[in-house]
Amino acid sequence: MEFDGEIKHHQCDAYATKAADRSPEENEYNEQARKFARYYVYIERGYDTMPPMDHPERINAVRLTVQDLDDDRFDELFGDLYNQLRSYYDFDAERPIPVPPLASSSDSVLYRQNVYLGVDPLETELTDVAEDMATAYGLDLSNPSVKEQPLNTLSAGAIADWMSFAADLVDRADEQEIDLSDGAYIDAVSTLYTTYLDNDGVQHTAEPDTDPFEREPDTLIELPPIDPGPLAEFREYLDHHLKCQIRDCFVRMGVEPPEEFRVLGNGRLDATAAYKLLDMYPSYHDPDAQRLLG
Repeated sequence: MEFDGEIKHHQCDAYATKAADRSPEENEYNEQARKFARYYVYIERGYDTMPPMDHPERINAVRLTVQDLDDDRFDELFGDLYNQLRSYYDFDAERPIPVPPLASSSDSVLYRQNVYLGVDPLETELTDVAEDMATAYGLDLSNPSVKEQPLNTLSAGAIADWMSFAADLVDRADEQEIDLSDGAYIDAVSTLYTTYLDNDGVQHTAEPDTDPFEREPDTLIELPPIDPGPLAEFREYLDHHLKCQIRDCFVRMGVEPPEEFRVLGNGRLDATAAYKLLDMYPSYHDPDAQRLLG
């Protein structure tokens, strides 16, 4: 390794130097090592080394905040996703977005929605600090509508003030080793969009018509057209889907998931593809493979 951190030589008798010369399983083992290294640094040193999609704690924070939503707020955030899935089984249900015309079949489509977390500082151990900092920025945390205020109603200056306030709050929490997860809530979601396979097996991914933030989402929901059942049943399924995503995070860093997340079923698309294509993995994506839980 050079002094600037660049790897000059790859010396390992077990694996070829170039990824193209390795087997798919060998590349997956290398990727597991990279993901585990990032996770280890995050756990042991607290550095933000984890991409959101590989971050089990962040996905679980989304899962727990979704559980806490009242029915009206859940329907407001995820009603379009629910109705899109329901439209496959209830022909009277209105379909929020069309099935992509180039999809090889309606069942070859995954419906996606980006989910973004926010943190209510008044629900954390930094309440007094947050109030003082907000006053310095000319912000009013006591306004009960702050969390529901759309970004497009704020001026550029107000958005900049909120962003600076949030960055300072996170820095203060890091300094004092305070967990902000108690104040987490679902801040916003994107509109629905799709990823699908065409008749040639080529994957296409659309973009959401509306995405509230210019940052990576905290979680990406990715569901095939399953029968969602009643809304309460769909909430349970969405909770299970996020548990499967957390499972995928651990499995694909070569770590056995915590017991709560040793579940079977649909998680992330890339993990499902790995389970199907690589013999090193059991069929974790198959909800009927009960023998894997034994």
